[in-house]
Amino acid sequence: MLRVLENIETQFNRYSLLLLLLTTAAAESAFALADKNLEIHGFFLGNFTGRTTGLRPAGNEQSDFLLAEERVRLDLAAWSESIEASLKIKTDFFNDAQAGEFGLDLREAYLDLTTGDFDFRLGRQIATWGVGDLLFINDVFPKDWVSFFSGRPLEYLKIGVDGVRASYSSRALNAVLLVVPFFEPDNLPEPDRFFLFDPFGAVLSRPEEKPSTAFDNTELALRLYRKIKGIDISGYFYKGFWRIPGIKPDNFVAPVSLMTFYPELYVYGLSAQGGAFGGVLSFETGYYYSNADNHGNDPAILNSQGRFLLGYQKQLQEDLTLGVQYYFELMKDYSAYKNSFSPGFPLQKKYRDTFTLRLEQLLDHQTLKLSLFSFYGLADDEYLIQPQMSYKFSDDLSASLGANIFGGEKETTFLGQYNKNDNVYLSARFEF
Repeated sequence: MLRVLENIETQFNRYSLLLLLLTTAAAESAFALADKNLEIHGFFLGNFTGRTTGLRPAGNEQSDFLLAEERVRLDLAAWSESIEASLKIKTDFFNDAQAGEFGLDLREAYLDLTTGDFDFRLGRQIATWGVGDLLFINDVFPKDWVSFFSGRPLEYLKIGVDGVRASYSSRALNAVLLVVPFFEPDNLPEPDRFFLFDPFGAVLSRPEEKPSTAFDNTELALRLYRKIKGIDISGYFYKGFWRIPGIKPDNFVAPVSLMTFYPELYVYGLSAQGGAFGGVLSFETGYYYSNADNHGNDPAILNSQGRFLLGYQKQLQEDLTLGVQYYFELMKDYSAYKNSFSPGFPLQKKYRDTFTLRLEQLLDHQTLKLSLFSFYGLADDEYLIQPQMSYKFSDDLSASLGANIFGGEKETTFLGQYNKNDNVYLSARFEF
């Protein structure tokens, strides 16, 4: 009980000032507007995920569940038509029964302002860039892989960032600039819930070094886009940091401490999407420049990479959709990487490629949805299969049943390491 109360206090202290300011602003807006432009709604969500292998990671003595939680979402929206401004807050209160934690998850909280050809968004926001379907090149913003691998609804894959977005619209060119002063890493699976490959599993001392909150470390993301002859074309630039940490042992032979850190990263990219061959054809590419190790000599830092994506989506018949993608990744300075390779780390290949398949079928007046999404890593011989069945009992009540099935030839590959984490999940959602 004491642990729960301490967690509540920590979460409250973290968000109390921001929530107070936003709630006050929303209340003032509501009282100031004679037409009462204020909406409050939300949903209740239950998520339960059980591992089907009958195995438990070392140290996990709580249950066979990867996930057992209840969430209550509150969505607040207030707007003013006279000054073209709006306020939105999305907050989850959750109870994580598997970990014995209760807390607050501030998903989004931002103020939108419009003046002429410019739009501004200030606050915590979720950004989605690029044309990939669950394959990300120029979408360099933080992801929650724990949610994705344990069956939470897909919206929880994205993590919000705290910053300012400025958008400009014109006939000639559109632009979006996102400025993020506070770094947010990816949320990666940990060994208390997942079986993972860890060459230094016995090392318990793992200090983390995040980029400091300094002007020089402010992340900048720029997107320029327009439509040319029916094709949506975008150019991208990002200055920031890798979301997945590098690992630096104090001693490669017999380490007693591992420092995790987030090296500098620059990304330059391009995407195009338009109608072709009776469907939608997508292309995306990006160059990941590892500024902290531009020659590839540091084994603790990911080398620079070139990434490429080609996708196609087509409606085969009414309420039946097919989507396929091919993704290719090439490591730069591979010879330098091999020469600096350290024992204990798995040797990566010069290239990685992945094929994805999506099938979606709507039935029973579109109340029943059957879907299948699968990844297959050709170079690493690994896979992830995600079947799901969703049913809408009414406009307010729905439920989903699905699975995450992992596999791979080696436990050292990205998906292969999760081979013992096959799971089945059930979620129910009631909107109000």
